[in-house]
Amino acid sequence: MNRRFALLGAAAALGLAACGRDAERPAFKSVDITGAEYARVLKLPQADGKAFNLADQTGKVSIVFFGFTQCPDVCPTTLAELAAVKKQLGPLGDKVQGVFVTLDPERDTPAVLGEYMASFGPGFVALRGSAEDIKATTREFKILAMKVPGRKEGQYTVDHTAASFVFDKQARVRLFVRYGAPTEALVSDLKVLLAE
Repeated sequence: MNRRFALLGAAAALGLAACGRDAERPAFKSVDITGAEYARVLKLPQADGKAFNLADQTGKVSIVFFGFTQCPDVCPTTLAELAAVKKQLGPLGDKVQGVFVTLDPERDTPAVLGEYMASFGPGFVALRGSAEDIKATTREFKILAMKVPGRKEGQYTVDHTAASFVFDKQARVRLFVRYGAPTEALVSDLKVLLAE
């Protein structure tokens, strides 16, 4: 009988220890995807031709967003919000990097991307690759991207997942930020990650 209670006590202690570990995890306002088995690899050329590897982006928090420069609303709104978040963080904003991955490398040439990104200020990089590279990257991040024909021949837009992925200072994916989430929530989450 004593052995049975000892086993029950040990099981309860293990349960409490596990609860304690969960309590130590930060309470993020965005969707916590720490340890996800996707969004782990991002290797593409930058608009200026330099190689970019997310795994090398240690020491800063990176926010990855997929889109295209001819997007009328979601993409420029998201990038403008990221620029505002960096400003709200003050000096800490220098340790936050925005990473824009084009889903439209056909029209988003290096020159177009360079001009587009300049309007959002410093601390942003634009990535592009071949259609095959982009397709592999969207698979890795589990996002949807699809060309949608326009009204005139040769015109098209790109429907895509409108969310951002946040990576910590060790270049590990941590958060999924839905489009339209309050910027105050992202500022709060970034402060937590920058303090780790």
